[in-house]
Amino acid sequence: MDSKEMLKTGTTTVAIKCKDAIILAADKRATAGHLIADKNAKKVHIINDNMALTIAGSVSDTQLLIKLLKAELKLKDFRVGRATSVKEAANLLSGMVYGNIRKMSVMPGVSHFLFAGRDTQGITLYDIFPDGSLTPITDFVSSGSGSVFAYGVLETLYKENMSTEEGMDLAVKSVNAALQRDSASGNGIVMVKITADGVEEIMSKDVIINLND
Repeated sequence: MDSKEMLKTGTTTVAIKCKDAIILAADKRATAGHLIADKNAKKVHIINDNMALTIAGSVSDTQLLIKLLKAELKLKDFRVGRATSVKEAANLLSGMVYGNIRKMSVMPGVSHFLFAGRDTQGITLYDIFPDGSLTPITDFVSSGSGSVFAYGVLETLYKENMSTEEGMDLAVKSVNAALQRDSASGNGIVMVKITADGVEEIMSKDVIINLND
C-alpha cells in the first residue's frame, strides 16, 4: 500500500455559524478503500455539555484524540477550578493534532476536526486542520472528500445572521449534495446544534434522497 492510498479518507462534515447557534453535521458512512466499512459511523461527537466536534480522517487517530481530549479537559477543569474555554480547548486539541501527524509511524495520523462550543464569550467555531493549524471560522466550513460538493451549496445559500432553523436546513442540503455525488459519503446525516443553552443532538436520519426535500 503506497502513501497515497494510506492517506485516502472519505467523509463529509459541515459546520455553520448562525445568529444564535452553530450547527455541526456529517454523513454516516465509513470507508476503507472501496469497502463501506460502517453504515452508521459516528462523525459528530459531543465532548461535554459545552463543546462538540466533527471528525474526518483516520478513525483510530480521531477516536484516540477525542478520548485524550475529554480526559485532559476534565483534569484541566479540576486543576484550575473553572470550565475550560472553547479557545483553550481548541488550542489543546490542535496541539495534539500537530504532534499526532508528525510522529514516526507506518501509517500517517490524519485527523481533521471542526470544533465548536459555548462559554462566557459566546459560541465559537474553529477548523483544526490535519497539520495542527487552528483557524477561527465566522461563517461556514466543511471537511472530507465530499466537502467540494458541500461547499458549492454553502457558498451559494449561506447568509449572515441565519436563524438556527435556516442553518439546519442549509446543513442538510450541503451534506445531502455530497451524499449524492461522493461515493465515500452516504447512509444518512447526523446533526448537532450548539447554543447558549448547551449542546444538543437534533437529527439522525439514515438516508436522504431528494436534495429539494
